Amino acid sequence: MTNDSNSGLSFRRRTLLKGLSGLALAPMITGFPNIVRAQEKKLRIGVYGGYFKDTFDAEIFPDFTADTGIAVESVGEPTGEVWLIQLEQAARAGRSPVDISMMAGVPVIRGANSGLWAPLDPARMPNLKYIKPELVQRDAKEQIAAIGAVGWYITLVTNTDVYPEEPKSWADMWDPKYKDSLGLLANVGNSYLLEVAAKVYFGGISHLDTDEGIREACAKVAELKPNVRLWYRDEAQFEQALKSGEIPMGQYFHDVTRLAVQDGFPVRSTMPVEGGIYDYGSWAVTKAAASSLDLAYVYMDYISQPSIQSKLARKLGSAPVVERDVTDLTDEEFDSVSSTIDPVRPHYEMQALKTDFINQIWTEMQQS
Repeated sequence: MTNDSNSGLSFRRRTLLKGLSGLALAPMITGFPNIVRAQEKKLRIGVYGGYFKDTFDAEIFPDFTADTGIAVESVGEPTGEVWLIQLEQAARAGRSPVDISMMAGVPVIRGANSGLWAPLDPARMPNLKYIKPELVQRDAKEQIAAIGAVGWYITLVTNTDVYPEEPKSWADMWDPKYKDSLGLLANVGNSYLLEVAAKVYFGGISHLDTDEGIREACAKVAELKPNVRLWYRDEAQFEQALKSGEIPMGQYFHDVTRLAVQDGFPVRSTMPVEGGIYDYGSWAVTKAAASSLDLAYVYMDYISQPSIQSKLARKLGSAPVVERDVTDLTDEEFDSVSSTIDPVRPHYEMQALKTDFINQIWTEMQQS
């Protein structure tokens, strides 16, 4: 789930009666009164590879096809910038390897700035009303460029054998009693530690709107270094060290840690009082794939339904991109993947527009 940025946005749901040119008409679909069944039509959908793709292939796409008549060819894609570059190269040749892509936050912004994405019509996605407004990303013309797909949390995690008392705040990471105990994500683009420092110590992530504010937040992160045992890129390495108690504290994925708890390991995931770090992926369509927009709207509308977001929470372990009260998740199910606490939000614009600057000061901080 690690992405350099991670994308954000949202969907709405709607029908295809207009623009269904070329589609064979058939009976209306139950639950989709304004959408006619598409026959012998297929969507190529890009999703993050591995567990994400396996879960969508097994749990989401077959039901989508059964409900809409639209076949799905799923394509495993890398996270972050690599897929964006591939999409841009294909677009220059007037092609697209997929009809819809799951994108991280920074690539969505960069694609919007370069004119890569087809603008999305909210009227074609009525279920967009359920998506959290902050997960709908717009371009410079205020057109919708992408919409939220799935979310996940990074939280404060601890080994309960080593630390029986649960920490409460991200600020606890700075406590000298945790010297040489932390495992923290190594990259500025996926650790979001600048955002954590900004929210905990400087009043919010708007502090990162200026170079001076970014430097101040980075200096605050530098104060963590005596407590850091490992700056990790390999998630599995930190997970094993957390389970064994070798590295008994740090930041990690809430859902994965909860699974480890269920498996009997002495670990816990804490949603800090300042909120967990909420990261997410979004759906976007390149202009080169605009001929498939009619079908893409059906898919994005379908997956924006609260019932489907609830299903993703149960099957994928993702945090719903809709509000808690429209899902049918139990308290236990919701708490295992999400939180109602206002989260630490990635400052995607900073990461997209000041990449070289933040990479430079981050590297200097780690090496000093």
